[in-house]
Amino acid sequence: MRSLLKRLSCLAGPCRRRGRRCLHSSPHSLLPTFSRLCDDGPLPAAIALLPDLAAAGVRADPISLCRLIKLCVRHGTASDGRLIHHHVSSAAINGAGGEPHASLFVSNSLVSMYAKFGLLDDALHLFGTMPERNVVSWTTIISALASAGGRKQEALRFLVHMHRDGVAPNSYTYSSVLGACGTPRVLAAVHASILKVGLDSDVFVRSSLIDAYMKLGDLHSGRSVFDEMATRDLVVWNSIIAGFVQSGDGVGAIELFTRMKGSGFSANQGTLTSVLRACTGMVMLEVGMQVHAHVLKYDRDLILHNALLDMYCKCGSLQDADALFTRMPHRDVISWSTMVSGLAQNGRSTEALKVFDLMQSEGPTPNRITMVGVLFACSHAGLVEDGWRYFRSMEKLFGIQPEREHFNCMVDLLGRAGKLDEAVKFISEMNFAPDLVIWRTLLGACRMHKNANLAAYAATEILKLEPEDQGARILLSNTYADLRQWSDAEKSWKAMRNQGAKKEPGRSWIELGKQVHVFIAGEFSHPCSAGIVQELNRLVRRVTDLGYIPQIEFVMQDLESEQKEDLLKYHSEKLAVAFGTMNSMEGKPVRIMKNLRICGDCHSFVKLVSKSEGKVIIIRDPVRFHHFQDGVCSCGDYW
Repeated sequence: MRSLLKRLSCLAGPCRRRGRRCLHSSPHSLLPTFSRLCDDGPLPAAIALLPDLAAAGVRADPISLCRLIKLCVRHGTASDGRLIHHHVSSAAINGAGGEPHASLFVSNSLVSMYAKFGLLDDALHLFGTMPERNVVSWTTIISALASAGGRKQEALRFLVHMHRDGVAPNSYTYSSVLGACGTPRVLAAVHASILKVGLDSDVFVRSSLIDAYMKLGDLHSGRSVFDEMATRDLVVWNSIIAGFVQSGDGVGAIELFTRMKGSGFSANQGTLTSVLRACTGMVMLEVGMQVHAHVLKYDRDLILHNALLDMYCKCGSLQDADALFTRMPHRDVISWSTMVSGLAQNGRSTEALKVFDLMQSEGPTPNRITMVGVLFACSHAGLVEDGWRYFRSMEKLFGIQPEREHFNCMVDLLGRAGKLDEAVKFISEMNFAPDLVIWRTLLGACRMHKNANLAAYAATEILKLEPEDQGARILLSNTYADLRQWSDAEKSWKAMRNQGAKKEPGRSWIELGKQVHVFIAGEFSHPCSAGIVQELNRLVRRVTDLGYIPQIEFVMQDLESEQKEDLLKYHSEKLAVAFGTMNSMEGKPVRIMKNLRICGDCHSFVKLVSKSEGKVIIIRDPVRFHHFQDGVCSCGDYW
């Protein structure tokens, strides 16, 4: 490098060592060297020539300058970028700016450079001083503002100014600014502008439109844009599928995936990751297993394999999850954490802790998500001492400062174990104010252990933070109902009725033949309702012979015993179980999703059904899985 710089320095003037001018002293001989350095570097050598060019009055060509700016961006040196900008400005002032279009070419590159360095104010200042701006100038600045946090309104204002300046936006301009539309009204206005200039047929613009509508939760408009397209590419298919997944419509996403395959498109990693997330959310294992077949050709894609692992864990298929985890050629902290949490959520707490021990010996360093899974495992197995040990050692062993989610796990651990006073003491000693999640966790534990006084206290704290929280009032009224304190329960219900609140009904659903069948407690709207009731009556007779007695204490209403038995009989999970046993295939588990925590009566009923029918029945509630087999549940009746 030193010899190169000596050679370059002699190009700028007399060679004093020989007492005569160097053979290469012509100012214009600097340009070929400068041009080569702008292409290949090294960057410092190219930057070092800028003062020599200026001193010699030599104008660097715009193409070389733009290449130098790109080299500067590649090296991530903003200070060198400013030197280039200074050189260009000085050349313009001294009359060496060249043709206007060449100056515009370089200025656009500088604006883009500042934007990529995150120096938006510098980019805006340069943009404001430009005597001429074209579509590239406007698009660069609009794209930068749209991507920056808190500056999306500016991006939209610049789009308006662009129109007023007589510059027509192109497909890249609109694709950039669509992400800045924060409301449906603004998005509709930009969409109208796109239609007006005739860019609505551009695949790139339509893909961005679909993304924008989906992010605002407007699935209908996003789907309309998609359906109006004459031709679609893989990018557009991925946009619409990902949008449906992000909006929670897993069934719609899977239906689109099926259409995409039927149209002859091959799914890529992005498609498969989105569809796996849809399968995970809807617990559609059969579809997920079909997606697995497409994943095989991406055997080194860690993100995709982690999504597949998560799907198997959250669909309750631990055998498949374990087989995949074992075969994975590389496992990162997400892989290990997913397996720890998956085992814990499926009632395999002891195995989850063994995987965690293995992770410490041969895997990556655990992170905060790993520790949530570990504490969850302890909580759902009643391992109070183990939970305390892991919680207290997080910072010392792994450098993980406990966060709110870890504190919440500890409240859950103590609450489930019935140590309510200890949980309250733990909350009072936290170094931050308890939030809604922690108070709700305590309230749930109070209901579990029928502590009405503490439940009322926890509910009061929740309502201080969120006066409209109806869930707290429901849990409190249910706690009173558990204790047969009907007048207190009615007071809570009256307060909710006065606010127009309604209790969420129990809802269960089951996948059969790529279709999701939904059951609501006490409702018989399913086309097969008559057969389901007949099957349910048969199951009740079978389990009664095994000792089943309806546990009417789980009915939260002041009714006669016979009425309570009827209400229990038609809980949503019982209807789903009956439908599942009617349609299940030999050797395959019955898999059910539920929106609420399973009640004790249904838990006892399903245990005995698994024994009488010789079936494995898996029920996933909002928190965990229950694997019922031969009259036993994986939770060990601790949930």
